[in-house]
Amino acid sequence: MPVEDEIELVVARRHSDPHHVLGAHPVNDGVVVRAFRPDATGVVARVHDREPVILSQRHPAGLFEGFVRDAGLPLRYEFEVSYPDGNVFQFADPYAFAPTLGDVDLHLFGEGRHEELYDWLGAHPREVDGMPGTSFAVWAPAARAVSVVGDFNSWDGRLHAMRALGSSGVWEIFVPGVADGAAYKFEILTPGGDLRMKADPFAFRTVLMPRTDSIVHRSRHVWHDGEWMERRRATQPYLEPMSIYEVHLGSWRLNPVEGNRSLHYRELADELAAYVTELGFTHVQLMPVMEHPFAGSWGYQVTSYFAPTARFGAPDDFKRFVDHLHCRGIGVILDWVPAHFP
Repeated sequence: MPVEDEIELVVARRHSDPHHVLGAHPVNDGVVVRAFRPDATGVVARVHDREPVILSQRHPAGLFEGFVRDAGLPLRYEFEVSYPDGNVFQFADPYAFAPTLGDVDLHLFGEGRHEELYDWLGAHPREVDGMPGTSFAVWAPAARAVSVVGDFNSWDGRLHAMRALGSSGVWEIFVPGVADGAAYKFEILTPGGDLRMKADPFAFRTVLMPRTDSIVHRSRHVWHDGEWMERRRATQPYLEPMSIYEVHLGSWRLNPVEGNRSLHYRELADELAAYVTELGFTHVQLMPVMEHPFAGSWGYQVTSYFAPTARFGAPDDFKRFVDHLHCRGIGVILDWVPAHFP
């Protein structure tokens, strides 16, 4: 396909592989660099160990292009983008990085045998080629295009269009500079031409309802339940007594001093452990704690399978809750609901 046609697809937000157009690409006697920055007044490529390259506007929608003579790949550079209000932003180009999912991951995913998919789909802070940032990936096989949007790009779906990885249905991008705590969603172009923003079903953290943003999250919890885990591995569960206490965390016990609010994970850790220990239970079974938009469902309408609901605290607070129960000799069972996905 001619470059002109591909550029038209990029600016129309319908290119399934924007990395094939944007970023750095070898040409005769050098490298061409392209950036899609709508509303920008100017873009400069600051190439390492070279003079800055001023990009010219090749398309009125905001696609800029420049030429680095006698250069090759890999090319180390950053963009400096100017806007009419006087703001200037400098950042590494997200279209300069290879996919963060490999062929083995995609093969196992296609066969339905990837047992650690949560480590690849979703949002994951990581370092790629020495650059810290976050990799984003989502399975959207019917989408015509997908972008990641968030507070790091003013929720503008034009700035971080993702690439489709072959016929897998997986869309991916690595965005340098995005760190733990950033809010994000995926903006999906449907087959019917509608744009819809969706929360991440593989998110590790979400915001408190009624908002539905996903949050980039890296856990810092240090586990202390090694003795419990070792004892669990050494037991024969079918031959030992077991008594399970089922509980809905949101209604089990309320705080009357603060408007009858539900207890937080850290409060529940102490109070629930003491309660079930006194009554002689060996396990607690939690009604779904995965994030869900409607509290009246009691957790049975999951939207993020790997994010404990923000109603009762942060993910590391939930880990502390489980850790504390384990250290008190209490097993934890989670209700898992794959069917009721709103």
